[in-house]
Amino acid sequence: MSESIRSRVPEERVAPHSSGMLILPVLLVGLCSSTSCIVFGGIRLYNGFSAIGSLLLTFGILCALIFCVLLGGFRVVGPNQALVLTLFGRYFGTLKEPGFYHVNPFAIANAPAARGERTEPAPARGTSATAVSVPSKKISLKTRTLDNRKQKVNDALGNPIIIGSVVIWRVDNPTAAVFSVDNYEEYLSIQCDSTIRNIARLYPYDTMENDADEKTLRGSSSEVSEIMQTELAERVKDAGLVIEDVRITTLAYSDEIAAAMLQRQQATAIIAARQKIVEGAVGMVKMAIDQLGEDEVVVLDEERKAAMVSNLLVVLCGSKDAQPVVNSGSLY
Repeated sequence: MSESIRSRVPEERVAPHSSGMLILPVLLVGLCSSTSCIVFGGIRLYNGFSAIGSLLLTFGILCALIFCVLLGGFRVVGPNQALVLTLFGRYFGTLKEPGFYHVNPFAIANAPAARGERTEPAPARGTSATAVSVPSKKISLKTRTLDNRKQKVNDALGNPIIIGSVVIWRVDNPTAAVFSVDNYEEYLSIQCDSTIRNIARLYPYDTMENDADEKTLRGSSSEVSEIMQTELAERVKDAGLVIEDVRITTLAYSDEIAAAMLQRQQATAIIAARQKIVEGAVGMVKMAIDQLGEDEVVVLDEERKAAMVSNLLVVLCGSKDAQPVVNSGSLY
């Protein structure tokens, strides 16, 4: 966010307020007194005392109107809720502590991005209930979860992949969340999409080489998630939002190359397994020849050693069990 936009966001302050539990009895007593003045003024006018009756009636009506207007200044703030108030178009203050308050009755709660839902009964029998979106004047300060939709991006090698994430976030500065962006939930979702797309382009999905130092989306998901969290937190900081955690929930090759990449991974795994088998077989053959020579169990010339090595490698490296053939004649 640019410095000019940041400068237009008012600094958060506590709204001027009084305790609602103290103001409510005063207003109720005032309403009762105003009603009494109206009644006695009407009686006086009815009995012919026009001057006193008119004065009492006028005073009672004015006081009743004032007290009725003041009744509109009560606000209730629950735990992990906030009210951002404006007075005649200017920032009035914010209430974040839970309680029952009385503020200026002309102060209006501003929360354009907070949305709530309620379900109203169907108007006719047999029809289902309809979910109606109702704007809420209170901003939730609770920790919330954004399940970012899956999106197709290209990794560092240009391979199309499917990636999705979940973001744990909360509103830290409700004043900035209301006045800096139009809808902070949509703003967070868009910034999350952009961040994941940009970070995913910097790393390959997986590496086919034995390079343990190279970071990949599949092998270094924790480190990549921390990088995503840092960048996303920096982007939404000026909107009054705090990113507590980012985790990759979906990571896979795109459908058009998934089969080819699976074959490639299988081929790599087969080659690595065969390499291990050959290394072990060579070691076992060498050990067998050395022990036969040391113990002088049998003396073989170079040609017979080569034949023995060939037979042992076939037995040890073969993918199927070898069928032994017993030679009952002379070796030569």
